[in-house]
Amino acid sequence: MNRSIMYKRHRFPPEIIQHTVWLYHRFNLSHRDIEDLLAKRGIVVSYEAIRLWCNKLWSEICPAI
Repeated sequence: MNRSIMYKRHRFPPEIIQHTVWLYHRFNLSHRDIEDLLAKRGIVVSYEAIRLWCNKLWSEICPAI
């Protein structure tokens, strides 16, 4: 899928979304843990947004797994 279409209507840059989804699946962190990690870096995002990103974009980011 085209990257510009995949991230259309998202508030955050694709790099942040990709990193968040990668953290969730690579390190088996909870959505709230990732919310805390991002908050420490000054990125305010809800755990619900992270959950939606993980459900929606994981198959697009890593289709081979």
